[in-house]
Amino acid sequence: MKLPRNSKEDKLASLVYKLVLESGEKGVLQSELWKKLNLTSRDGSRIATRLEKRKLIKREKVLEDGRWTYLLRPVSMPISVKAIMRAPCINCPFIAKCYPDGQVSPRTCTKLERWVISEYESFLAGVVVDEA
Repeated sequence: MKLPRNSKEDKLASLVYKLVLESGEKGVLQSELWKKLNLTSRDGSRIATRLEKRKLIKREKVLEDGRWTYLLRPVSMPISVKAIMRAPCINCPFIAKCYPDGQVSPRTCTKLERWVISEYESFLAGVVVDEA
């Protein structure tokens, strides 16, 4: 029997995906996730397989405490809107003149360059800047 859209399984799949995203690059063990959500291994595996087919997560078989399980990781991490909001372009008085061959260019903008470098260095250091 095929479940209707917005069914319990769809809601669980959304929750599983959210938890996998929250785990970040380190991932989360499938077995731990099922315990946390009180799911059977069969139901949990079905949801993980569905998310994997949709290319939202990747499953990596790992040996944990003498048992095989899967490590679930997001295929890609969503971009934080907070980081973009700190971009110097948001308040730039020259934004209307800024384009690749324009009077002002993203290629030559030192403020944009400094912001990109700062964001990248923060990422490498594992620092999350929250200016909500």
